[in-house]
Amino acid sequence: MAVPKFPKSGNSFHVELKNRINDYFATTNQSVTGGMRIYSKAVILYAALIYCYIQTVFFTPESLWLDILLCIAIGALISGVGFNVMHDGGHGSFSKYPTVNKIAAYSAEIVGASQFMWNMKHNIIHHAFTNIDGVDDDIDAKPFLRMASTQKKYKMHKFQHLYFWMFYSILHIYWTLLSDYKKYFTGKIGSMPLKKMKSTDHILFWGFKAVYYTLFIVVPIIRLGFEKWIIGYLIFSLTAGLILSVVFQLAHTVEDTEFPVPDIATGKLADEWAVHQLKTTANFATNSKIISWYVGGLNFQVEHHLFPKISHVHYPAINKIVKQACKEYNVTYIEYKRMYQAFISHVSFLKHMGQIA
Repeated sequence: MAVPKFPKSGNSFHVELKNRINDYFATTNQSVTGGMRIYSKAVILYAALIYCYIQTVFFTPESLWLDILLCIAIGALISGVGFNVMHDGGHGSFSKYPTVNKIAAYSAEIVGASQFMWNMKHNIIHHAFTNIDGVDDDIDAKPFLRMASTQKKYKMHKFQHLYFWMFYSILHIYWTLLSDYKKYFTGKIGSMPLKKMKSTDHILFWGFKAVYYTLFIVVPIIRLGFEKWIIGYLIFSLTAGLILSVVFQLAHTVEDTEFPVPDIATGKLADEWAVHQLKTTANFATNSKIISWYVGGLNFQVEHHLFPKISHVHYPAINKIVKQACKEYNVTYIEYKRMYQAFISHVSFLKHMGQIA
């Protein structure tokens, strides 16, 4: 599929939004990066993850239930590191220092994912061409799940709203043990060609994979034995996969979001880039401080997609500015007040995709 094109607009809504957000930061004299608020969060998450890892692997509790809880905690903390540290670092919004951002972005490697592949898949493709079937890899779960009406329908999709959680749960395992290698060896992410890798990219890819396997496979097997390791690995990895999948899917695959199709002849989309992002993205539970803290502001997906280089700690403030602009310009703004409402909408969306032709 050819790369879709966004129409140019003389009176760009995106330019208006950027002007208002720039005025906000100029008036409040704040940096767009996270500062101490995000640094402290990173310290807390990493400290908790390291503690749970050491406790599980080197000082394994005699209580089976406590051991299971620690494995679940590791999965939840790995997701938290991904949401808060890796994600902001990858977008360059974690710190005003590029080196610190790079270090934060490479935390993806420690939890099993290639930063190079993530940057290409997420920052370049997903953020530019959100919900465009054939381009956005985030909605490509074929053949097991149908995420757009333009995708081929199979009989099993009629039940995808019942079995989806099984495939969401294996995301982390698929990501760390298969997906990155598929991209690496095919040189593609979906239909999009992979950016040429330098020698250092190849070295880092394989080097960090070795680090991950050492930390989460080799060392635990040596310390605990194969049986205990495989049970613990599955618990933490399935936990991480389910959390990561649900949080990201609630942002784009719900009943109210759209899945634009480029014009066949011109390859152009109907809306300018910013309006496209608003029509394909949804917020949820933005008033919950606990959810906002844990998911790294990914419940403010609208603001994140419009301004990915602004740290998530600022999203509650700029949320009001974006909403007001959308109201004035009569532009779609999708938001679910509670997380469970977004989740119900996602399940309904899956059910609908499994029924329509």
